[in-house]
Amino acid sequence: MSFDQEWAGLKAEARTRLDSAPGKVPGGPPPEGADLVLRYDDMGKIGHAAFLLHQHLSDAGKHARPGSEAAAMSLGDDGFATGAALAKADEGWQGQLQVLLDACAQISNHLDYSVKSSSQDDHFIAAQLDLAKISEYLHVPPPTTVADAPRLPKADGPVM
Repeated sequence: MSFDQEWAGLKAEARTRLDSAPGKVPGGPPPEGADLVLRYDDMGKIGHAAFLLHQHLSDAGKHARPGSEAAAMSLGDDGFATGAALAKADEGWQGQLQVLLDACAQISNHLDYSVKSSSQDDHFIAAQLDLAKISEYLHVPPPTTVADAPRLPKADGPVM
């Protein structure tokens, strides 16, 4: 089977699945068999938890640093090799803490962005569907070229 044949088969299967998909009432429960459900409240809670974890780790993760640095310096000044090892362990801890802080910040920021972006996409799609419905009722002839098709610009900033 060639790529083109396989691709055509996959597109036909997807079209059949979309045509038979049940409608969804905005704000209502997801249709049966829905495999992707986005709940803004849940994403917001997870993002907020990641933000709080970031704040807590930022403070608590550095709590032992002054004591560790002082102990490492004191042990090193007294000629113990343990001082250098303790300084190296503290450096490793700080590096791992920074990785964890970056991950928490990325989760929080990504979820905030995803909620805003998904909301904007929903508004854009709804506007496109409304435009298509209006065109249907007004008996507007279909566009002859892609350039003739009516389009709504996607908002770059906040939608008010």
